[in-house]
Amino acid sequence: MAAPALSGRAGSAGSLGNSPTMAAGRLPHGGGGGGVGPELDFRSAARMEDLNRLIQEFSKHDQREYDDQRALEIHTAKDFIFSMLGMVQKLDQKLPVANEYLLLSGGVREGVVDMDLDELGVLARGADYDMDFTLLVPALKLHDRNQPVTLDMRHSALGHSWLSLRLFDEATIARWRDCCTVVEHPAGAPGAANFFFSPTLVADWFHRAVALVLLEAQRKPQRGVPRVERVERGGTVVSVVLGVGGSRVLYDVVPVVSFKGWPAVAQGWLMENHFWDGKITEEEVISGFYLLPACSRRGRRENEWRLSFARSEVQLKKCISPGLMQAYQACKALVARLLARPKAVGPYHLRSVMLWACDRLPAAYLGRDELAAHFLLGLVDDLQHCLVSKACPNYFIPQCNMLEQLSDEAAALHARQLSSLRSDPAEHLRTTIEHAKAASRLTLEVQWRGGAGGGGGGANANPPSPQSDAGGESQPDDRLAKKLQQLVTENPGKSISVFINPDDVTRPHFRIDDKFF
Repeated sequence: MAAPALSGRAGSAGSLGNSPTMAAGRLPHGGGGGGVGPELDFRSAARMEDLNRLIQEFSKHDQREYDDQRALEIHTAKDFIFSMLGMVQKLDQKLPVANEYLLLSGGVREGVVDMDLDELGVLARGADYDMDFTLLVPALKLHDRNQPVTLDMRHSALGHSWLSLRLFDEATIARWRDCCTVVEHPAGAPGAANFFFSPTLVADWFHRAVALVLLEAQRKPQRGVPRVERVERGGTVVSVVLGVGGSRVLYDVVPVVSFKGWPAVAQGWLMENHFWDGKITEEEVISGFYLLPACSRRGRRENEWRLSFARSEVQLKKCISPGLMQAYQACKALVARLLARPKAVGPYHLRSVMLWACDRLPAAYLGRDELAAHFLLGLVDDLQHCLVSKACPNYFIPQCNMLEQLSDEAAALHARQLSSLRSDPAEHLRTTIEHAKAASRLTLEVQWRGGAGGGGGGANANPPSPQSDAGGESQPDDRLAKKLQQLVTENPGKSISVFINPDDVTRPHFRIDDKFF
C-alpha cells in the first residue's frame, strides 16, 4: 500500500532552486573512465559508498553509550520522575491512582509524537542535556473498551477531536470540572450542558502541579537525589532537565488521554495490507491510542485534542530494518537543521514518510543494510515531493493531510532547502557529523567539570519514596537500591551490574557475571 499523495514518484522536485547539471565537473576520480566505476548518485554524483560511510559515522557519534554507570543514572532519573508524578497525584487526586505511562526514547523535539515544535523552547543536546525522553502521562483513561471508539469530531479538523466528559462517571466530572469548558447547547444534544475536557486547562493544571512538587524538591535537596536543573513549559509540554551524577537527562512530560481499543476514524487503515503483516499481531498494533494536547492550525485550542498512535508506533519500530532506521536518523538530523525556520515541517512528518515507504517498497529491498544511502536519498526525495504537493498523509489516518495548512511560501522555501541538501548530501552529512561531535564534546566537558563534586550513581542515588500507586506497568516493583542490595547479598564474590535498554527504559535489567535477567 502507498499513501495516496505519495504514490507515483517517478519524478523528483529536486530541480527547485538548483540547476540539475550543477554537479557536473565534480565527478569523483575515475568517474570518466569507460569501465564500471563506483555506484554514483545521479543527482549529486556522490559515491554511494561514501554516503554509506558517512551515515555509519553519524550513527557512531549520534549513538549514546550506555555503560553501567550511565544506565544507573538513567534509571535514577526515571525513578525520580515517577516519584514526582506520584506526588502530583497526591496533591488533589486528579491523576488516576493506578496509572500507565508510556516512556519513549527521544524528546518531543525529535518527533517521537506529533506536537507543535514552535511552542517549545530551544534546548540542544550537549549544551543543555545528554539524553532525552518523552513521557506520556494519562490524566484520564478509558481502558474498558475493546471495540472501535467513536470520538466527537464534529467541531474539529480531521485527526483531532473534542472530548466530552459524558463518557465518564460523575466523580470524574466533579474532579476535572475546573479543567473543562462548558457548552450549553452542543450540536445534537439540545438543552443539555456538556463539559469538554480542555487540553489547555489540563496543561495549565499539570504544569502548576509539577512545578510545585519540583520546587519542594529543590528547596530540600537530599544527597543522591537528582538535581532539578531546569523546568520549562512549552505550550502543553513540561520539559524537565535532571542532573544525575555526570548525566543530564531531559524529560518532555505530556498530559494525555489514554484509550484502549481503536478509533473508528482509523478503522479503514486496518483493512489494508501493511509491511508489519505477519511480523507482529494486529492486537499489538491496535492495543490503544492517545489524545495529545495539540490543536490544528484553525481549531479551538481550549477544546481540540490530536489523535496519537505512539503506542502503535513503538510496535511498528520493531519491524523496521537497521539500515533504514540509520538512514532515517541521519535524515532527521539533516532535516532538523535545514528546516528549522519556519517550523512548518518537523521530524514527525519524516517519520510518516518513512512508514509509507515501508508499505510501498519490498521488505527484501529495505532489509539490505548496505543500501542505507539509497534510503536516505529516497526519504529526502519523498519529503520534498510532499512539500511541492503540500500533501503528507498521516500514516494511520491517510485522509488526514498533515501539510494542509502549509503556506505556498513556506512549502517552496523548504523544498528549495531540501534541493540544496539533495545536490550535495555528502557535504551536508559531514556538517551534521561535526555537530554531533560538538555535542559529544560539550557533554564530556560538562561531565569533566562536574566530576569532582558531582553526585555518584551508586545504590544510594535513588530519590526518597513518596511513591503512590502510580506507574502501572512502567513502574518498577522494587526500589533499585533494595534490588541491588539483595543481589549483592545473594551473590557474594560475583560481578553485578545494571543496565537499561535505550529503546525500552521502562524497567531495569541486571547482569550477574555473564547471566542476564
